[in-house]
Amino acid sequence: MAATGDIRNVVLLGHGGSGKTSLAEAILYKTGTINRLGSVDDKTSTCDYYEEEKEHQHSIQSAIVHVQHAGKLINLIDTPGYPDFTGPAITSIPAAETAIIVISAPAGIETNTRKMLQLARDAKRACVIAINKMDADNVEMPELIKAIQETFGAQCRCANLPRADSKSVVDCIVNTEGDSPLMDVAQAHTELIESAIEADDALMERYLGGEEISADQVAGVLVKALQAGTLIPIVFTDARNQVGVSELLDLIAKYTPSPAEAEPAELKDGEAVTPIKADPSGPLAGLVFRVAFDPKSNMKYANIRIFSGTLKSDTNLLRNDERKGIRPGHILKSQGGDNSEVDAGVAGDIVMLAKVDELRTGDLIHDGHAAGKFAMPPVPDPMFSLALEPVSRGDEQKIGGALEKLSEEDPCFKTTRDIQTKELVAHGLGDLHLRVMLEKMEKRFKLSVHTKEPKIPYRETITGKAEGHYRHKKQTGGAGQFGEVYLRVEPAERNSDPPMQFSWDIYGGTIPGQFEPAIIKGINDVMASGVVAGFPMQDVKVSVYDGKYHPVDSKEVAFRAAGKGAFIDALSKAKPALLEPIVNMEVTVPAENVGDITGDLSSKRGRVVGQDMLPGNFIAIKAQVPLSEVTQYTSQLKSVTGGRGSYSMTLSHYEPVPPNVQQQIAAQYTRKKEED
Repeated sequence: MAATGDIRNVVLLGHGGSGKTSLAEAILYKTGTINRLGSVDDKTSTCDYYEEEKEHQHSIQSAIVHVQHAGKLINLIDTPGYPDFTGPAITSIPAAETAIIVISAPAGIETNTRKMLQLARDAKRACVIAINKMDADNVEMPELIKAIQETFGAQCRCANLPRADSKSVVDCIVNTEGDSPLMDVAQAHTELIESAIEADDALMERYLGGEEISADQVAGVLVKALQAGTLIPIVFTDARNQVGVSELLDLIAKYTPSPAEAEPAELKDGEAVTPIKADPSGPLAGLVFRVAFDPKSNMKYANIRIFSGTLKSDTNLLRNDERKGIRPGHILKSQGGDNSEVDAGVAGDIVMLAKVDELRTGDLIHDGHAAGKFAMPPVPDPMFSLALEPVSRGDEQKIGGALEKLSEEDPCFKTTRDIQTKELVAHGLGDLHLRVMLEKMEKRFKLSVHTKEPKIPYRETITGKAEGHYRHKKQTGGAGQFGEVYLRVEPAERNSDPPMQFSWDIYGGTIPGQFEPAIIKGINDVMASGVVAGFPMQDVKVSVYDGKYHPVDSKEVAFRAAGKGAFIDALSKAKPALLEPIVNMEVTVPAENVGDITGDLSSKRGRVVGQDMLPGNFIAIKAQVPLSEVTQYTSQLKSVTGGRGSYSMTLSHYEPVPPNVQQQIAAQYTRKKEED
């Protein structure tokens, strides 16, 4: 069991195809942890062990491995890089002190490169940039270094440089001279030292005074500089040929912070913030950052980063603010898809528990002496949706259980039962995301679904004032039914809450108060289904001001029918209108695509409300667009930007649809109603 000061936790981040999994594989092989170098292409890599990952040849879920190097235990989290699968990558960031951002030399800075480095910096993680595939042809390496510094800042400095044959690298931290065609080693050393000593005022004064900085002093300040963000080392690797891998391991072991050196994690409980010191003898506090199910047995696993205390098999484990204890059972260490048992998990380490069904991503686990939540980086809202229909009748309940397990694995995969449209809807980050999740369901649970575009959740309202009247009279022998209602309707303020504002303005007892609830029920029957196209209504004021009743025949059922009929009568005269959901969109694209994107958004009835310049010659376009126009926007954006664009959207408000659109939707509803 490693001491807290000898642990290094590293998360590999970056865009898909940059070589994160290959780099993890190279580290496992170089340290002797595995005796055969696996490959993503050959479907033999340690980290991509799910069938879906082997089939698609890229990571879908995060994976944890560990190695020993230079007396240090290095826990390595390999994460997905494609934008459709960023959820597991983002939730892995809090588990590590250091983020290694992997950049493919031929591809350069890509969409997820920028996003992930920014998230790591926002989380105050030490950052290292690894330029992988350094031996690729036609790479303008000086231009790539310049682009990195322009995008991420001048604190990005080369910690090593490739030699002329691209078969080795020269260390720029300890060496003041050496040979590299990329730049002068002495210059790289000087730039690196100057960025590093910015984290230490006393050392900077001595350096500026002309004093020589020793190798020990440099080593001491580098950890501090990485934590402070005054230095982001750039290293070069060629994972497939094992170039630069030992040097990267040395940098991790010597210069990245241990859990004991890092800024303490914080638990937030309301306004109270409690720092959590990495002390194995302290109270237990850990974060569940990954949940996964074994593809064969469907056994649930939870990966936990322990920030304080020691987790043992007999610990009385508590979850969040619950008081019911959990028995941890065996404490495991992950090696991709394989697990080995350990005696305990100490502060700073990453361990795994099996068969603990209660745990969810983001949970605090503790021994009763901690409270609150660890801050988690924000994950993108899943806005790409598909409606699901079971292939086999009777599978609805099984499908619900399977989808719940899949959503536990991926924080960006969600399912809802739309009360309004009566559809089961799956939400993800893109078409590929949802297709892969449904593939998982089919392979693991033997459940298949048909998919289609979900219905747009329109709403209905009125735009004018009107009065309505209805008399319900039914006589079939014996006691009859009688109720008569007069009411007024008018528009309420847009997006008002509650959707229907009701007033009982009966004077003189023309309708006894006991029938008010029945009339409201009748009105709510119509509010739920509207009068234009079968959608719920909103923003309506209703006043019941007159009516008649019969002392014998008046019953609740009669006044419910009368209230419903009077309301429909009034609505038909009050210029009913269809409302559509408007979403706030932020579309991030290369500057050269701005004109195409803004023109496309305008053609979708969108309004561009602002633009922000971002590093790396990217622009964030802010717009408001009808949801119906952007349900398939993921594929459109990829097509226009060559896969370099990204977007997010959230519901803003509802607005009236154009008259021609309302006519089309109402006509479709009428036809369907007649067919039914």
